[in-house]
Amino acid sequence: MSNAVRGPAIEVHGLTKTYKSGDSAVEAVRGIDLRVEAGQTYGFLGPNGAGKSTTIEMLCTIRNPTSGTARVAGFDVVRERDQVRRRIGLVFQQQTLDLQLTAEQNLRFHADLYGLGRADARRRIDEVLEMVALADRRSDAVMKFSGGMKRRLEIARGLVHAPQVLFLDEPTIGLDPQTRAAIWDYLHDLRQRTEITVFVTTHYMDEAEHCDRIAIMDHGEIAVEDTPEALKSSIGTDRIALRTDDDELAIARVRERLGVEAGVHEGQVTIAVADGAQVVPRLFTELGVGIRSVTVTRPSLDDVFMTYTGRTIRDSEGPQKFVPPFAGRR
Repeated sequence: MSNAVRGPAIEVHGLTKTYKSGDSAVEAVRGIDLRVEAGQTYGFLGPNGAGKSTTIEMLCTIRNPTSGTARVAGFDVVRERDQVRRRIGLVFQQQTLDLQLTAEQNLRFHADLYGLGRADARRRIDEVLEMVALADRRSDAVMKFSGGMKRRLEIARGLVHAPQVLFLDEPTIGLDPQTRAAIWDYLHDLRQRTEITVFVTTHYMDEAEHCDRIAIMDHGEIAVEDTPEALKSSIGTDRIALRTDDDELAIARVRERLGVEAGVHEGQVTIAVADGAQVVPRLFTELGVGIRSVTVTRPSLDDVFMTYTGRTIRDSEGPQKFVPPFAGRR
């Protein structure tokens, strides 16, 4: 099957998902629109509970939308779900490998499910194991693999049937930074070898930098969408972070004497200004508050998230509303 997709790889209009629990309802996804061009790496950025996984499950035909439409690889996710499933690969957030089987057996089982002939299956298994650098471990039981090796094998499994669109739901969650970087190296290599479209959800800001375009999702809505560089350029400010002896007084003095708003994020007083280097000396001479440390950073995606949502992504992490794991599945 060719990886080429005519038109957009993913097209979504007014997509919603509401879960009912007794007399109340939880709006997990609130009328989002998005378009992903074929061959792009597209990132869904946001905290846990933002609606990212629910969106990806609707796009992959695991859950039915409450309203709205979505097409993947040119096919409707509700009316043509079998066509969609033949053309997508999916790596779940939770590990789903059979630990008792070998790496090759896990891949062969997946190839059988997709109806690949013996010769095609053997060729594809060889290719994907080489791609994720596990060819020499093909006969080892998966229970012997590290977390990073298991993740790479899951990506290989999602590629066995040569999908047009690969969905990765938090592909590096729980992995150490070195392994996370290695996973993205494999994804870059995959893009160079094929025309595949990659749709990835993440709440790691540094990972979103790898994407061609990103959408920041918060409370079930897309707050903003563009390229990483365009989003950083759009806010055009430096970020000053202070550790002070009296945060409330520091915030009040910043407002009174510098004429800008400040807030507390991740335990530090933060200020967004056009030129941080010019403002720092004034903080020491005009605030009249003990300052224990000060840092100035150029705009980052975390600053973009804070600008459009009012908080950092780590501030957003916390207890999440319960969503029944099988609600709405048919």
